[in-house]
Amino acid sequence: MRFTLSSTALSSKLVALSRVINSKNALPILGDFVFDISGQSLSLTASDSENTMQTTVELAESDGDVKFAIGNHDLLEAVKGFSEQPITFDVDLQSRIAKISYQNGLFSLPIESADEYPIAQSVGDGATTIVISNQLLNENINRSIFATAQDELRPVMNGIYFDLTPDCLAVVASDGHKLVRNKIYTIKSDQPAAFILPKKPAGLLKNLLGKDGGDVTIRFDERNAEINYGDGIIQCRLIEGRYPNYNSVIPLNNSNELRADRNGLLAALRRVQPFANESSNLIRFHVEGSTLQLDAEDYDFSKTATERMTCDYNGIPMSIGFKGSSFIEILSNFDCPEVIIKLADPSRAGLVLPSDQPDGQDVLMLMMPMLIND
Repeated sequence: MRFTLSSTALSSKLVALSRVINSKNALPILGDFVFDISGQSLSLTASDSENTMQTTVELAESDGDVKFAIGNHDLLEAVKGFSEQPITFDVDLQSRIAKISYQNGLFSLPIESADEYPIAQSVGDGATTIVISNQLLNENINRSIFATAQDELRPVMNGIYFDLTPDCLAVVASDGHKLVRNKIYTIKSDQPAAFILPKKPAGLLKNLLGKDGGDVTIRFDERNAEINYGDGIIQCRLIEGRYPNYNSVIPLNNSNELRADRNGLLAALRRVQPFANESSNLIRFHVEGSTLQLDAEDYDFSKTATERMTCDYNGIPMSIGFKGSSFIEILSNFDCPEVIIKLADPSRAGLVLPSDQPDGQDVLMLMMPMLIND
């Protein structure tokens, strides 16, 4: 059986699919790509047993239907370096060999039966559906994924929480020290529903979604989700369990408000942070009048740093400690000229908001303070 397709089209699809495959697999066949040719279309599948990704490529020529599995590493390395040209597969199921010919050469690889390849768990009939624009989902995953946890005791914190309510779709991530909450007011439902998307499929989507048009359709039940992003489908097992009440930790009365240039504050933190204690990474924020002072110290190595910058501050003079690396992450995941930092007192959480909210959204990030030894 023979089929021909574009080398660059095949290469780009295989590179995307390869991100699903683990370096070590309980089932050897999970190290393979599955090729399923039907008519003039090639369906490509890769899986790690919990996450399955499928995409299609149009064929230039095909003389029949066939389905087989082929090892990912050698094929991927072979086709990655090709310039745009036709590439032809001659598949012999009896001898279990695929011969791949191209403009200047030929190579062959062993193939396996695809019958043993695990089938992804499908979403049930009573699934909830969310339709969201490609760009909007991309923005929210990019803005949230850094705040997810690596917590063996609380696995529910290890993913991004999608909370569909009658008011909005809230996209939430937290590791217990920092929190991101995005409200999307254009998406809502009279029937509340929620799911926790694990970090791996969220990371896959982060790399796959672009800023082009089109919608992404998410169907989910209590255990599984199916995400159709136009160019392919990701099926994944969800994190089971009850996500903490994120609204209860967001303070409502932080009346001390600081407004600062985001890039200026980010640059200052990056200069000061290397001087902070390596284990705590504590940076002291002292704000008074129109001056924000950042202090870092590591007395074990006789290192200190201080930097001042102008700001607009409406509140009482205050010194509060934050983890420098986490604050840098928060500022790096905003896309606005200025940020607003709302504080209550040195023992309570601080809020960081963009100076201008994105259209139809409400973005908020939270940082828990650290104890300062005066």
